[in-house]
Amino acid sequence: MLKRIPWAKPHFYGNEAKYVTNAIESTWISGGAYLDELELKFRDICDKKHALAVSNGTTAIHLAYLALGIKPGDEIIVPGFCFLAAANIAIHVGATPVFSEVDKNTWCMDPVDLERRITNRTKAIVPVHTYGNVCDMDLIMDIARKRKIAVIEDCAESLFSKFKDRQSGSFGVINTFSFQATKTITTGEGGMVVTDDDEFAERMLLYRSHGMNRKKVIYWHELPGHNFRLTNMQAALGIAQLENALDIIKTRKQVYDKYVSHFSNVSCVSIQKINSNVDPLIWAFALRLNEEAFPQGRDMVRKQMDELGIETRPGFYASSLLNIYTNHKLPVSESISENVISLPSFPTLSDEEIEYISNGLLKLRK
Repeated sequence: MLKRIPWAKPHFYGNEAKYVTNAIESTWISGGAYLDELELKFRDICDKKHALAVSNGTTAIHLAYLALGIKPGDEIIVPGFCFLAAANIAIHVGATPVFSEVDKNTWCMDPVDLERRITNRTKAIVPVHTYGNVCDMDLIMDIARKRKIAVIEDCAESLFSKFKDRQSGSFGVINTFSFQATKTITTGEGGMVVTDDDEFAERMLLYRSHGMNRKKVIYWHELPGHNFRLTNMQAALGIAQLENALDIIKTRKQVYDKYVSHFSNVSCVSIQKINSNVDPLIWAFALRLNEEAFPQGRDMVRKQMDELGIETRPGFYASSLLNIYTNHKLPVSESISENVISLPSFPTLSDEEIEYISNGLLKLRK
């Protein structure tokens, strides 16, 4: 390859600049028509009554916690292998993150281990749909209903992924999405919260914008809110992206299928398992390296790939490997964390680039 292959890069389809310029020229640069349209489209995508655009996927989770009234002393169960925004925000609201194991093959929340972690202080369960795979929402929802615990789906990585023909983000009482620069649909930064619950939606509207209900009295604070708003300019970018959703889905699936064709019949790596009831749109293609085939270790493999002009990322660090959380052990999550490598996965990767990346990794095995 003559040029470096980045791990991710956004792709713009033609109307992004036009719509952002239109938003600027309209002078509606904070709230506005594009923002309203983006929320409407997400209500349709998730088949939910309410959708609230927010500044990023992390504030989306924060908003969900505030709506549920999560407070000091409460516990929130999060998988130990994932992007850990849900755990970090639990700490910010004074709650305690409790970490469950993940399935060794799907890398998603293990429902059996989840149930072991529940106590009388458990306030919420947050399944994270890692890399675009979807957790077993049937089992998780059964456990939650039986124990009367709220479920918040973290769908930052799973937009357009489905479980039994239902969009991820349509199962929990409140569910969150991210539009960060690398995500399937991007607004640069940004996110969305969806729910069917009228009361939760009303509370989140207040918390999103300083606790003020502008329909009543301007500058009257009904609760101590935040500013979690998304701008109309960012929403304009998102609308342009959503216009091309079918093309995005098609090309991302092609990238995934091409990688699978290179790695499905080799023993030196394991592909994240997708169960038959999941129709994924993979956000980031990741592999678990066989330690015997790659004795130099995942981190050295990443350096060697970098020398080939290929940017990669490690697996998410297991919660039990991080000093910011209370000491705990999660052997499955740790093993996955230490051996997973994520390859470039953006939708405009060419077949030649995927072949170069795949062959480059396979040549590094011993």
